[in-house]
Amino acid sequence: MDFQWVAIALGDVAWISLAFILGLLSRSVGLPPLVGYLATGFLLNIYGIASGEMLEKLADLGITLLLFTVGLKLNLRVLARPQVWAVTSLHTAIVVVVFGFSIYALALAGVPFLSDLSLSHALLIAFALSFSSTVFVVKVLEERGEVASLHGQIAVGILIMQDIAAVAFLAISTGKWPSVWAALIVLLIPLRFVLHRLLQYVGHGELLVLYGFMLAMGGAELFELVGMKGDLGALALGLLIASHPKADEMAKTMLGFKDLFLLGFFLAVGLSGQPTLVAVTAGVLLAPLVFFKSALFFALLTRFRLRARTSLLASVNLTNFSEFGLIVAAIGVGNGWLDSQWLIAIATALSLSFAIAAALTTISRRIYRQKQSFWKSLQKDELIADDQPLDTKGATIAVIGMGGVGTGAYNTMRDKYGDTVIGIDIDPVTAKNHRKAGRNVLHGDSSDADFWDRIQADHSLELVMLAMPKFTTNLAVLEQLKQVSFEGRVAATAKFSDEATALKQAGADTVFNIYTEAGAGFAGHVVAQKAES
Repeated sequence: MDFQWVAIALGDVAWISLAFILGLLSRSVGLPPLVGYLATGFLLNIYGIASGEMLEKLADLGITLLLFTVGLKLNLRVLARPQVWAVTSLHTAIVVVVFGFSIYALALAGVPFLSDLSLSHALLIAFALSFSSTVFVVKVLEERGEVASLHGQIAVGILIMQDIAAVAFLAISTGKWPSVWAALIVLLIPLRFVLHRLLQYVGHGELLVLYGFMLAMGGAELFELVGMKGDLGALALGLLIASHPKADEMAKTMLGFKDLFLLGFFLAVGLSGQPTLVAVTAGVLLAPLVFFKSALFFALLTRFRLRARTSLLASVNLTNFSEFGLIVAAIGVGNGWLDSQWLIAIATALSLSFAIAAALTTISRRIYRQKQSFWKSLQKDELIADDQPLDTKGATIAVIGMGGVGTGAYNTMRDKYGDTVIGIDIDPVTAKNHRKAGRNVLHGDSSDADFWDRIQADHSLELVMLAMPKFTTNLAVLEQLKQVSFEGRVAATAKFSDEATALKQAGADTVFNIYTEAGAGFAGHVVAQKAES
C-alpha cells in the first residue's frame, strides 16, 4: 500500500473536517458556509500548511462543473441585452481608470507597498479588481433559487462577459493563442443533435450524472487541446444542451457533486500564499472598493431602464472581487511585473469581499424595502418590457412556481375552478412554454416587493399556492405577502418537517409535505382506481 498517499488523504480529511466546522459556524450566524471555507484556508495558511493534491483537483473540477451547470441554465439572448454587454464594458472601463489612477497616485505619494508601482502595473491591479466572482455569485443565486430571475440572469450575463474578457487577457498576457485547430470547435454545433438524443436516452439515474461529468470534463479537455481556456469548454457544452427538456434535471442532479468539489476552490483561495502583515493590510484597505463597484453597477443598470429593485439585487450580488484577480496577480508575479505579496493582498481583499457580499445578500431585500421610495426615485420612468410589474387579470387562485408540482396543482385547480386560476414562474422560458401549452402563466418574481405592491391595489386573489422548489424562496414570498397584508389563504409545499413548521410560523395556512404526503396520495389513488374497477 502507498502509505504516502494515505498520509496526504488523512491531511485532506482533516482540512475538510475543519471546513465543515467553520462552515457550520458561518451558517449559524447567517452567512453562507463558503465564508467558513475561506476562513479555513487562511487559518491553515497561517500555520504554514500547503494545499494538498486532492484539494487542488477538487477546486479545478468544482469550477469546471460550476460553469457547465451555468451553461445548462444560461439564455444566450440575455448576453445580447445592452443591460449586459454595454453595462459590462462601461463598468470595466470606468473601474480600471478610477482604481488604476488612484493606486498610481498613492504610489507617487510614496505610500509603502505601492511606491514601486508604475502606471501600467497599477492599471493591471485595477483590471484584476474590476471582475466579480462567478463562483460566488452563481453559488448564492442557486442557494436562493434565483438563477432564472431577471436580476440573476443579468448578473450571470455580466459575469459571462467578464469571463470572455478574462480569456482574452490570458491569451495576450501569456502569449498563448488558440491553435489553428480551434476553428474546428464550431463542429460542436452540428453535433448538438447527437448530444440531445443521447441525453434523451440516458434516463434519470446514474447515467445522467455520468453523462453530465463526461460533457463537462470532455468539453474542458477539448478546449484545452486547441489552446483555449478549459472552463469555457465546459460552459460551451452546457449551452449546447441547455434547450433540452432534461437540462434542468441534469443541473439539479449534479448540484450536490458541484457543491462538494467547490469546497476545494474556496479552501484553495485561503491557501494561495503565506500572508504578511503589510500584504494583509493592503488587502483590507482594498476590500471597501467593492462598494464603489456596486454603486457603479446600480447607476449603470438603472440608466439602462431596469427597475431599481432589479438593479439593486444584481448589484449586491456583484459586490465582490473575483478569483480571476488571483490569476492576474499570479501572471504579474510570474512576469516580474508585481511583487509576490500582491497575490496575498488580492486574496485577502477577495476573501473579505466575499464576506461583505454574503452579508449584503442576506439583507438586500430588507435594504430595498426600508427605503423603497428612495430607490424607486432613482429608476427611469420608462422600463424594459421584462421588468414591468404584472397584472393577474382578475384571477382568484395563483400557483407560484410552475415546475412539476406547480403544474399538477395548476391543472387540478383549473379543472375544478376554471379560468380563474393563474400561474406565475420566475423563469421566462418556463412561463413561455406553459403559455404555448394553453396555460395562463405569467413571468414574474414572486419575491419582488414591487410585484406584490402592484397587484395588491386591485387584485382579486383569494388563494396563493407556493410550489417553488426552494424553501428559502417560499419563505421570501410569505414575507412579501405579510408586508402587503394579504388577507387571503396561503398554501405551501415543503420537503422536510422542519421546513413545514417554519413555513407555518411564517404565515402559511396549509403546508403540504411532498415526501410524507406522496405516499398517502399514492395509496388514495390506488384505492380510488380499485373502487372504480
